[in-house]
Amino acid sequence: MRAYEPWLDAMTEEQFAQFGLTFGVSGFMLYMLFIIWRLARESKAGKFGTFILFLVLSFGMLGFVAKQVLVWFLAP
Repeated sequence: MRAYEPWLDAMTEEQFAQFGLTFGVSGFMLYMLFIIWRLARESKAGKFGTFILFLVLSFGMLGFVAKQVLVWFLAP
Protein backbone atom coordinates (compact mmCIF):
# COMPACT_ATOMS: atom_id res chain seq x y z
CA MET A 1 0.00 0.00 0.00
CA ARG A 2 1.33 3.41 -0.96
CA ALA A 3 1.75 6.15 1.56
CA TYR A 4 -0.45 9.23 1.35
CA GLU A 5 1.15 11.91 -0.77
CA PRO A 6 -0.51 15.32 -0.28
CA TRP A 7 0.87 16.81 -3.49
CA LEU A 8 -1.36 14.46 -5.50
CA ASP A 9 -4.43 16.31 -4.22
CA ALA A 10 -2.96 19.73 -4.90
CA MET A 11 -4.90 20.40 -8.12
CA THR A 12 -8.62 20.00 -8.76
CA GLU A 13 -10.07 18.96 -12.10
CA GLU A 14 -11.24 22.53 -12.74
CA GLN A 15 -7.76 23.91 -12.07
CA PHE A 16 -6.21 21.29 -14.36
CA ALA A 17 -8.68 22.13 -17.14
CA GLN A 18 -7.97 25.86 -16.80
CA PHE A 19 -4.23 25.20 -16.85
CA GLY A 20 -4.57 23.05 -19.97
CA LEU A 21 -6.74 25.63 -21.68
CA THR A 22 -4.39 28.49 -20.87
CA PHE A 23 -1.03 26.91 -21.61
CA GLY A 24 -2.04 24.16 -24.02
CA VAL A 25 -4.00 26.41 -26.35
CA SER A 26 -1.38 29.15 -26.03
CA GLY A 27 1.31 26.71 -27.11
CA PHE A 28 -0.86 25.54 -30.00
CA MET A 29 -1.42 29.15 -31.08
CA LEU A 30 2.32 29.82 -31.05
CA TYR A 31 2.81 26.72 -33.18
CA MET A 32 0.18 27.99 -35.65
CA LEU A 33 2.02 31.32 -35.86
CA PHE A 34 5.20 29.40 -36.65
CA ILE A 35 3.37 27.53 -39.41
CA ILE A 36 2.09 30.81 -40.89
CA TRP A 37 5.62 32.27 -40.79
CA ARG A 38 7.03 29.18 -42.48
CA LEU A 39 4.28 29.30 -45.13
CA ALA A 40 5.10 32.95 -45.86
CA ARG A 41 8.82 32.21 -46.06
CA GLU A 42 8.49 29.19 -48.33
CA SER A 43 6.06 30.94 -50.66
CA LYS A 44 8.34 34.03 -50.86
CA ALA A 45 5.36 36.22 -50.04
CA GLY A 46 7.33 39.41 -49.33
CA LYS A 47 6.64 41.87 -46.54
CA PHE A 48 3.11 42.81 -47.60
CA GLY A 49 2.13 39.21 -48.36
CA THR A 50 3.49 38.05 -45.02
CA PHE A 51 1.51 40.80 -43.29
CA ILE A 52 -1.69 39.74 -45.07
CA LEU A 53 -1.09 36.07 -44.23
CA PHE A 54 -0.60 36.86 -40.55
CA LEU A 55 -3.58 39.23 -40.50
CA VAL A 56 -6.05 36.87 -42.15
CA LEU A 57 -4.92 33.55 -40.69
CA SER A 58 -4.44 34.91 -37.17
CA PHE A 59 -7.81 36.66 -36.96
CA GLY A 60 -9.52 33.66 -35.32
CA MET A 61 -6.81 33.43 -32.69
CA LEU A 62 -7.32 37.11 -31.90
CA GLY A 63 -11.00 36.42 -31.20
CA PHE A 64 -10.12 33.60 -28.82
CA VAL A 65 -7.65 35.80 -26.93
CA ALA A 66 -10.16 38.66 -26.76
CA LYS A 67 -12.77 36.30 -25.28
CA GLN A 68 -10.34 35.11 -22.63
CA VAL A 69 -9.42 38.69 -21.70
CA LEU A 70 -13.09 39.69 -21.42
CA VAL A 71 -13.86 36.68 -19.24
CA TRP A 72 -10.88 37.53 -17.05
CA PHE A 73 -11.95 41.18 -16.62
CA LEU A 74 -15.64 40.42 -16.04
CA ALA A 75 -15.14 37.51 -13.64
CA PRO A 76 -16.52 38.20 -10.17
